[in-house]
Amino acid sequence: MAEQQGVSKQAAAGKSHGGMGGAYKVTVYEMENFQGKRCELSAECPDLTDGLLEKVGSIQVESGPWLAFDRRAFRGEQFILEKGDYPRWDAWSSSQHSDSLMSLRPLHVDGPDHKLHLFENAAFGGRKMEIIDDDVPSLWAHGFQDRVASARALSGTWVGYEFPGYRGRQFVLERGEYRHWNEWGSSQPQMQAVRRIRDQKWHKRGSFLSS
Repeated sequence: MAEQQGVSKQAAAGKSHGGMGGAYKVTVYEMENFQGKRCELSAECPDLTDGLLEKVGSIQVESGPWLAFDRRAFRGEQFILEKGDYPRWDAWSSSQHSDSLMSLRPLHVDGPDHKLHLFENAAFGGRKMEIIDDDVPSLWAHGFQDRVASARALSGTWVGYEFPGYRGRQFVLERGEYRHWNEWGSSQPQMQAVRRIRDQKWHKRGSFLSS
């Protein structure tokens, strides 16, 4: 009964927030390896522990992508959840800092094209790097530095990483301007890798797997 209450609660939330209908679907499990109490979501959830689950142990994303957070109300460390299975917490966290996941929301993907400008200094100052329709596992390898203090996501949805090889904390860059690194949720101007978030509507490969 508790599981059914959780599903109906999220359906109501989807209506009040202009829900995405069948475009987004994720199943969240209380235990690892998709065991125990579960909750199916198709809209944002600011607090998964509010009468739904005691904790999050594993996740199955049927359609997405989603953006999850280790704190309630879409705050704290960010985790990208693309289509696929996440049997335990370290499958969605590349930083290994937190095994908590408290809230999540659908992540809008702004079309199939991608263009991103990275800047060395805040307010779009200093050296600039332009990335068009490509993933960059190491900014250093492309002649840029690890200091990224502002950015413009001109098209597409991107995720930046603290360390090369898509490791460390994740920072989502949806279309728009970011004059300061605090605006994408970082405590310092460090970003050493970026990649595109590609919805299966245009790209059928499913979830991203780092090597």
